[in-house]
Amino acid sequence: MKAKPFLIAAPAALALALAGCGGSSDGTGDTSTSSGTGTTATGSKVVVGIAYGVGGRGDQSFNASAAVGLDKAKADLGIQFKEATQVNGEAEAATIERLQQFVDAGSTHVIGVGFAYAKAIGKVAKDNPDVHFAIIDDTSPDSAGANVAQLAFAEEQGSFLVGAAAALKSKSSKVGFVGGVGVDLIKKFEAGYVAGAKAANPAVTVQSQYLSQPPDFSGFNDPAKGKTAAEGLLQGGADVVYHAAGGSGSGVFTAAKAANGLAIGVDSDQALTAAPEVRDIILTSMVKKVDVAVLDFLKQGSEGSDLTGVKVYDLKAGGVDYATTGGKVDDIKTKLDEFKAQIIAGTITVPTK
Repeated sequence: MKAKPFLIAAPAALALALAGCGGSSDGTGDTSTSSGTGTTATGSKVVVGIAYGVGGRGDQSFNASAAVGLDKAKADLGIQFKEATQVNGEAEAATIERLQQFVDAGSTHVIGVGFAYAKAIGKVAKDNPDVHFAIIDDTSPDSAGANVAQLAFAEEQGSFLVGAAAALKSKSSKVGFVGGVGVDLIKKFEAGYVAGAKAANPAVTVQSQYLSQPPDFSGFNDPAKGKTAAEGLLQGGADVVYHAAGGSGSGVFTAAKAANGLAIGVDSDQALTAAPEVRDIILTSMVKKVDVAVLDFLKQGSEGSDLTGVKVYDLKAGGVDYATTGGKVDDIKTKLDEFKAQIIAGTITVPTK
């Protein structure tokens, strides 16, 4: 679920920004193992350039999940990596330049975290056919290419499960949804959430609020806006609020804490990643395993069998799920797992709109 970035200041400045990332002064992981870990089948080292969306690896949500996969690839596969992050409002030329900088710096694999990288991935992949690319959350023709893996998720399925949890736990039969930006991807989260809530309690009312509309992607990294939106929903009677708003979700948690309500996290298990003072109000999280997709892409690359084309990580594939940290859904877990089994079996088809 991501955004658009900063105007190009100068290629030298961007190169400098890329150089200092990756957990060490030169941004490299350990690739010196004698077993060949971190190399492709042809013996060349895997060097990764990962471009995060707005909020970066510290957003406790979408980008953070991607970073978990990257860090695991460094630990398990010995890959080298460099990182960069989008800034809201960036021109397309700057997005393209960021990815090309990775290639120029020797990256063999480049990952764009978020649909806002679609056009840039498509262009840079076409210009660099010997480099392998992946994009998270886009399957459009814009990013497609012979050397591109389009890694997508069935967000609506995981959202259905947390929607059911919200309805089953709500005392007011009113629940809320905060979307970061009003784009089709985030509307998938909303659609699944509403469907799950209605399946669990047909009398439930779902109120929704979006923080920004494209081309303004600030809704993915504005905790103040998240807090204000959640406050409005809570004051309107909702006692459980689900966010699909990236870094803005921290504001949702703050509002729910102050109102003695409950909140639902997204992407990561946020009862583990959110600020300690709000973790106790997180009912569950819709876990979207971006880390699995990132690690999958890099593992295949290290084995010389690079992923290409569309790959969807759904409930059946273990790509999405609901979190149980904190024990707040233990009493309804049987019901949630019944819904999960029905979705996997195809008995329930979750809407995406």
